[in-house]
Amino acid sequence: MTQLSLNNLTKHYGAVKALEGFTHVFEAGQVHALIGKNGSGKSTFVKMMSGAIQPTEGAISVGHNEAHFATPRQAQDAGIATVYQELSLVPELSVAENIFLGRLPRKRSGLIDWRQLRRLTEELFVEIGGLDISPTARIAELSVGQQQMVEIVKAMSFRPKVLQLDEPTSALAQAEVQHLFALVRRLRELGVTIIYITHRLAELGMIADTVTAIRDGRFVGSVPIDDASPPVILDMMFGDLPPLERPTTQIDRSQPVLSVNQLALAPFFHDVSFNLYPGEVLGIAGMLGSGRTELLHAIFGARRLEGGTVSIHGRTVTTPDIPTMKSLGIGYTSEDRKHAGLVQLLSSHANLCLAGQAKIAPTGWITKNRERPFVDRQIAGLQIKVGDPMLPVSSLSGGNQQKIVVGNWINNAPDILLFDEPARGVDVQAKRQIYELIWEKARDGVSSIVVSTELEDLTECCDRILVLRDGQITETFLNDVLDPKDIYTACMAVPQNAETTA
Repeated sequence: MTQLSLNNLTKHYGAVKALEGFTHVFEAGQVHALIGKNGSGKSTFVKMMSGAIQPTEGAISVGHNEAHFATPRQAQDAGIATVYQELSLVPELSVAENIFLGRLPRKRSGLIDWRQLRRLTEELFVEIGGLDISPTARIAELSVGQQQMVEIVKAMSFRPKVLQLDEPTSALAQAEVQHLFALVRRLRELGVTIIYITHRLAELGMIADTVTAIRDGRFVGSVPIDDASPPVILDMMFGDLPPLERPTTQIDRSQPVLSVNQLALAPFFHDVSFNLYPGEVLGIAGMLGSGRTELLHAIFGARRLEGGTVSIHGRTVTTPDIPTMKSLGIGYTSEDRKHAGLVQLLSSHANLCLAGQAKIAPTGWITKNRERPFVDRQIAGLQIKVGDPMLPVSSLSGGNQQKIVVGNWINNAPDILLFDEPARGVDVQAKRQIYELIWEKARDGVSSIVVSTELEDLTECCDRILVLRDGQITETFLNDVLDPKDIYTACMAVPQNAETTA
């Protein structure tokens, strides 16, 4: 078994200190949870361990050997494997092909040895305790949870001494999370040192042996999991954190800003009707696969409806499309910020201006000087931690990228914002900032619809919550000190304590 030792590990980007003097030993054969708010330095840590970037100074040792990584391949050769939050599998290839991509076994003739490829894959599955996935299955046919496990098996095929898991459960259902945990425990039994990065603090007691925190680029401390109570964890991450209080607002329900009437899109939903009122924050709850994201897509015009109408400020739209809905004042922040919310190769500056070009340059003459006030306003207002706005947005942490997605649509001055999983993959502080932004916009009259897998997020954020089950809105809850258990019960088809006010 091999420990991972860091000595004065430091990374500077000009004047920005992404990581400063990190010194710590991650003991072998344990699951080490690495926590910290967005922008704390976790992403920088992961990239340095994986060889994607090099430290400004300091040393990394794997076991007794000091290691220097100029490339990801050198990190793999030294025994460090990384599974990123955004999966990197090829959808149209098989499980086995993805695991051994670039290393496919070949016959003497030079042709691929498919029989040996399947055997090697099956041997890996057995080694990690069994995996109920066919080596010949196409990746595109698997669930997100199954794809996550394939990604981990791929990392294990390099025989790593250290395995980094970056937000491995952010897109998984609860049953898939339990399968993943079983796999992680098996890897720990095999002696692998695991660095487990997550914003889901409730997971720590189920999977971690230790909890290590980074704050503002600096190592704060490390404690055994038995000593890592919620107050201890939050103090390590944030220091003093003021309480979050949802504002009490009086919603004028005399005239809706958005009405959906008998929307239908098979097989996701049918006969969905509801109203959204000025300044209201409306949540939509439902189990994974209930059609919540597809409903937002339909309202925004990203999916063609099979029936029903959408009305904005009294104007009925029978066939919504994105240009029409955008022109009517709707903005949409995708749950998949990497592929649908941002252009990763463009700068943070450019990404903050994509949706609002008509507002930024009404004559069509676009310049950096015209864009700059809009960019500066969102960076300051959303507290986006960015050293140079002209660098690619991919260089930012997940939480700061999420803020860029939101700021982009705010620059278009929308009347209605659709938020699909706005807090996915972000820390407690970044989530609070997003909620406070939603509430601030609500005070200005902007209405929001929020979809979240985490039901606690909806009860913290929303004025009213709809339950989408079996393709229909089945219950409505007014959020007056609402218990998330009531929402969960309704999502599981056991009605309880619901109010049917529409």
